[in-house]
Amino acid sequence: MKKIVLIFFLLLGASQMQAQKFAYIDTEYILKNIPDYQEAKKQLDELSEQWEKQMERKQEQIDKLYQDYQAEEILLTERMKNKRREEIIEKEDELKEFKKEKFGVEGELFKKRKELIKPIQEKIYKAVQETANIGRYSIIFDKASPGLTMVYTNPKYDKSDDILRRMGHKPGEER
Repeated sequence: MKKIVLIFFLLLGASQMQAQKFAYIDTEYILKNIPDYQEAKKQLDELSEQWEKQMERKQEQIDKLYQDYQAEEILLTERMKNKRREEIIEKEDELKEFKKEKFGVEGELFKKRKELIKPIQEKIYKAVQETANIGRYSIIFDKASPGLTMVYTNPKYDKSDDILRRMGHKPGEER
């Protein structure tokens, strides 16, 4: 709580503090009540699960190659050993590349998440701006954000249901 007060003083100055209006929203709650988000999350989870299974199969192939190599190592010539080790290394590199391609910073999952989630985030942001303008709020906090933790919140300042209504969605009953 002291942290929040300090932020207010730094941002607004002590003399302007009483004239400001503040509110908060809970983006986790808002997202739980947006069917488009739930569908997008489901699609992303399914895609991720599919790729995880592919990675598991690739890892099983690598493990099998390695086990076969260890079992037959004493029977192989040096040339054959090198060939098998190279094959294992190549498969491991393929797996690393697959992980990067699907789950990396610029991977397919990141791109798909951006494609599906960004429009929803933009709608939320627009509804927050409208709510702030109409309600003449100076600041609207997101209590779901890890950067700002509120120990106590007064429900009369929660504008999450307003955001959902502005976006054309029905507020939920679950909190």
